[in-house]
Amino acid sequence: MASVNPFDLSDSEEEAERRPNETVDTERSPSDGAPGPPPGNLFSPPADAEPPTLLLSSNRTSPSGEGISVSVAATSAMAGSAEARVSVDVIAAQLLRDQYILTALEFHTELLEAGRELPRLRDYFSNPGNFERQSGTPPAKDQVLGPGGPLNRAGSISTLDSLDFARYSDDGNRESDERVAVLEFELRKAKETIQALRANLTQAAESEVASQERKNFKSSPEIQEPIRQLEKRALNFLVNEYLLKNEYKLSSITFSDENDDQDFELWDDVGLNIPKPPDLLHLYRNCGTPLPSPRDTVDVSVGVNFGDLPGNCIPQDPPKKPDLLQQQQTEVVQELEYQISLLNNEKQSLAEQIKKLQRFVLLYKKLSPAFLQALLSFCRMCSDSRLGAEVSRIADSEESVMLMLGRCLPHIVPNVLLAKREELIPLILCTACLHPEPKERDQLLHILFNLIKRPDDEQRQMILTGCVAFARHVGPTRVEAELLPQCWEQINHKYPERRLLVAEACGALAPYLPKEIRSSLVLSMLQQMLAEDKADMVREAVVKSLGIIMGYIDDPDKYSQGFELMLLSLGDPSERVVSAVHQVFIPAFAAWTTELGTLHTTLIPSLLARIEKLLMQGEHGLDEHKLHVFLSALQSLIPPLFAVVLQNAPFTSRAKLDGDTPAIEVTRFPRPASPLQDVATIIGSREMLSALLLLYDHQLELEGTTGWDSLLWVVNQLLPQLIDIVSRINVTSSTCVHEFSRFFWRFCRTFGKIFTNTKVKPQFQEILRLSEENVDASAGNDILTKATVPIYATGVLTCYNQEEDRKLLVGFLEDVMTTLSLSHAPLDSLKASFVELGANPVYHELLLTVLWYGVVHTSALVRCTAARMFELLVKGVNETLVAQRVVPALITLSSDPEISVRISTIPAFGTIMETVTQKELLERVKMQLASFLEDPQYQDQHSLHMEIIRTFGRVGPNAEPRFRDEFVLPHLHKLALANNSQAVESKRIDIATQLFEAYSALSCCFISEEVMVNHFLPGLRCLRADMEQLSPEHEVILSSMIKECEIKVENRGMADAQGSMSIASSLVGEDAKTKFLSKMGQLTTSGAMLANVFQRKK
Repeated sequence: MASVNPFDLSDSEEEAERRPNETVDTERSPSDGAPGPPPGNLFSPPADAEPPTLLLSSNRTSPSGEGISVSVAATSAMAGSAEARVSVDVIAAQLLRDQYILTALEFHTELLEAGRELPRLRDYFSNPGNFERQSGTPPAKDQVLGPGGPLNRAGSISTLDSLDFARYSDDGNRESDERVAVLEFELRKAKETIQALRANLTQAAESEVASQERKNFKSSPEIQEPIRQLEKRALNFLVNEYLLKNEYKLSSITFSDENDDQDFELWDDVGLNIPKPPDLLHLYRNCGTPLPSPRDTVDVSVGVNFGDLPGNCIPQDPPKKPDLLQQQQTEVVQELEYQISLLNNEKQSLAEQIKKLQRFVLLYKKLSPAFLQALLSFCRMCSDSRLGAEVSRIADSEESVMLMLGRCLPHIVPNVLLAKREELIPLILCTACLHPEPKERDQLLHILFNLIKRPDDEQRQMILTGCVAFARHVGPTRVEAELLPQCWEQINHKYPERRLLVAEACGALAPYLPKEIRSSLVLSMLQQMLAEDKADMVREAVVKSLGIIMGYIDDPDKYSQGFELMLLSLGDPSERVVSAVHQVFIPAFAAWTTELGTLHTTLIPSLLARIEKLLMQGEHGLDEHKLHVFLSALQSLIPPLFAVVLQNAPFTSRAKLDGDTPAIEVTRFPRPASPLQDVATIIGSREMLSALLLLYDHQLELEGTTGWDSLLWVVNQLLPQLIDIVSRINVTSSTCVHEFSRFFWRFCRTFGKIFTNTKVKPQFQEILRLSEENVDASAGNDILTKATVPIYATGVLTCYNQEEDRKLLVGFLEDVMTTLSLSHAPLDSLKASFVELGANPVYHELLLTVLWYGVVHTSALVRCTAARMFELLVKGVNETLVAQRVVPALITLSSDPEISVRISTIPAFGTIMETVTQKELLERVKMQLASFLEDPQYQDQHSLHMEIIRTFGRVGPNAEPRFRDEFVLPHLHKLALANNSQAVESKRIDIATQLFEAYSALSCCFISEEVMVNHFLPGLRCLRADMEQLSPEHEVILSSMIKECEIKVENRGMADAQGSMSIASSLVGEDAKTKFLSKMGQLTTSGAMLANVFQRKK
């Protein structure tokens, strides 16, 4: 090991400059009578001389006449040449070479006090190896003395800090005290030395055993030799020293804690005779230069090359005793052989386990490990508790059984009487595994499945964990022969918990069953339970187990059976069963069809065909539930479809995992319903998905889709078929519009913004040409009036919420509103768009912007449309926006020059009266409605009166009671009275019909006696007068209503204590109800007109 050499004179920079011109014979002893050195430099060696070596003799420790006095030599050198100055480093080297240790110590102390510490002396006195005593007896004449000679010093790791300077002073003879102190010091250090020697001895043994291994490393330079213990401790010390010097104090503390067996404050703790090497920085800076050879430097402690010493002055160390060395080597070899035997046993056990596992590995499976792991997570096994660990650890021998019984019996005894029977599960399973008799094994497994009468969730998990451990241990054949019959027996058990255990066991055991049984018997069992079991939780577990079966099935002929199971489970009446279908079954089924290559060629087209068939059959009434079932299944297939597009892209082979791949944005994909619907899980990892997405966007934006068959199928076949289906659904069905809107939203979000902008939007825009030609129903080109408009607006244009996307949506709605208005086309498609967007407060400001565009439009038709759209928006908008944006716009329209525009505002004003609670706002609306009713210019406006009566009948039952009593009922009375004198019969019958529906709705409300007498009854009598002439069948019902109201008014005084009752409640009596219904049955008016009679009730 490298160490500091106090005789290497190259440490002095001054001397290094002079060295080429100086020579001296350092090999001669002064006692040889050789001539003195030349006056150039007394102590410098010749340039071509051998490196200085340590010359030891028995008389070097005490200066005598044969020795050279350093001071005299230095003086004579300076006298010989006044201009030459000897460096302190040269003096120190000569003192150490001639073993003037105490003089060198005094010299070192004086340099320290002067602040001129000399590295040579510091390293020498800090190295404990320079002061070790070779033996406790005087050296024989052929025995080698250590560098310290016969210096009576303590052994081990003495340093300069441990020296007692007073001991070497000239203040008297303290030899006795010195001896005691030295012995105490030696005793303390000897213990430490023994411990270090033991470590070195172990290291030496390890190095002997590993000699062959080192030869292997030498023969293979590319293999690095393992680190040795002393090397590790030395490196640890240097690393800690580097951390402290560079202010990494916390790291140093942590590093010290992790190496608590080493003292980092003391270099000597590393080992014996190991001088401290340079720090890490010095080693790093010199790592590129070759290390000096042993002939270039000589270490005073352990680096001395004894082979270079002249003569036989230093004989070789005596060899170790052969018997001791052989004994040590024998012990090491025995220990290693024992370790090797243990490793061989472990290797054999692992090989057997690998063989067992290989029987269950399906080599033809291409599912990603992440997908399989997520799929198996639905098995709900538990192994993190004490009992779970016992169940998972199946014994493999009789001895292990006994050990396991010893662990479990202490838990069984106190608990079995308290119905803690799950403690018996490990015993039953282990015995069932190892028992030689099949009959006894069958009985034990029967006990296992009947152990608990109604197992709860935790108990079922424990039993399932045991069944899986049993299956892993015994193999597929015994699982089929012994476990499956137990499941079959329980399939029709009267307790749902037991049937639930069977359903969960079929999924948990699926990976350990023979593939023929998995796709036949087990699949049939689950299919039977799905069709016949009445418990929701059992069918839910069946669906999850079916999903796991689909993840492991490999028979392509079972595809049609799997498809029918999917449709059957999607039609289940239980929400939890349907949720399990979307979370587990459909993703697993889609993964299997992906392997078969039939996801986009068979599965998705089959669902689309069923949707089209449903639309063809539903011309007279669409089955919206079935449509929801098929569309939700399609929606769950979007993530696997996108994964197929990525995995079959031209760039898939170029995707590489590296650290530079950016993370996927959180909002990049819609939130998956389960981990199995996460595209990252289907692909394999988020890193791989991120790499594929970068290439996907690049390919779409710059390189195109040539040769990309899966994506071309989506663009050229799937999208056109979906858009055609959308155009055929009923635009007035808010449910259908919402379902398809959500589908297109998830579709566009999954395939990305570039795909949406370049592939989806152009196809919609191609058919949604905003012109009057596209609303001409007679020409068969009325696409703007169909559901395509709201689904494009709410499902495609809302996918991304950046400024340009919002501008595109606003522009589209404005154009649709303008086109429909100018073409006198139905507004159902625009209303559906407003209803769907209005459900999300994020779009309220945007919709108000669109409507304001209509308010200020030059066409009265567009302004009328905007006024009617406000009615749809008011209910969902907060009152602040109503006050700031809606009411001002309606007030503006109510003063429009066109009377049709003013009339169009009435429904919106009525909706505000129905939903708003601010009094100031209500007063403004009330004043505006009053102006419509009382202004003479509106006296003959038949359309306005019709709209007001219709609005009063709609909002009256839900409006504020004061508004209803003081405003609605009095004005209805006035309109009924005025209608008696209407000369035009058609107008009179229209007003009377609207009044009849309004009074029918308001009759369900609480009406005070005063209002009843002053307005409600007089209005009914006026209406009856009209109906006597125009519609006698209505007159019968009105007479009955008037009679009941009069009776209630007469009895109101007696009923004050119980509160007023509504007129509708008076019909509860059996006779009155029979009479009323018989009169209703005689009417010829449509049922829709009279439906409001019983529609609302306060």
